[in-house]
Amino acid sequence: MNATPLPHVLLTGFAPFGGESTNPSWEAVQALEGEIVAGHRIVARCLPVEFDASLHALRQALDELAPALVICVGQAGGRAQISLERVAINVIDARIPDNAGLQPIDEPVAAEGPAAYFTGLPIKAMLAALRNAGFPVEISQTAGTYVCNHVFYGLMHALHGMPGVRGGFVHIPYSPAQAALHAGAPSLPAAVVAQALRLAVGIALTIEHDVRMGGGATH
Repeated sequence: MNATPLPHVLLTGFAPFGGESTNPSWEAVQALEGEIVAGHRIVARCLPVEFDASLHALRQALDELAPALVICVGQAGGRAQISLERVAINVIDARIPDNAGLQPIDEPVAAEGPAAYFTGLPIKAMLAALRNAGFPVEISQTAGTYVCNHVFYGLMHALHGMPGVRGGFVHIPYSPAQAALHAGAPSLPAAVVAQALRLAVGIALTIEHDVRMGGGATH
């Protein structure tokens, strides 16, 4: 008798962009492909850094996998910590063109969508667990206005019609190889990010109600 397939966790990373030759977000999630965490199988997908194509690829993955949990991961060069994003906003204001050459300014992600969505992840519980395990981590109050925020908002907009499915976004620093080309910017190896994501997935799958602890910002 065939065993019942395990439910899925979808982790997404991005292709390189902005002149970079690699993207540690994809390297980190790809390293977790096929792993089993809390009875769920991780599936990793790489999204293009293109406004239209990124959400098309994400929706295809959602339809194909019907995951119980979705965590999208993106590179935030210059940040020193793993950033658990709190909110996605309904605006595109691209500082640089995407990989298709498009540079939308002051446009909505979803014309009929709300101004913002909060993450569906237990980010405070994730913050506590990751800090206790020694990872550099913070709560972030902005995911920017580029493709990362676009995907974060698009994910939450899609999950609005998929009750019971948790989702959110995590930003990560440059890899050490990238940082060496950016005047010694903060960095974190993709292998370390993968370890942190594995722990974060476990927390998101097993913690029903988030904890109450400080994680805000003064600016």
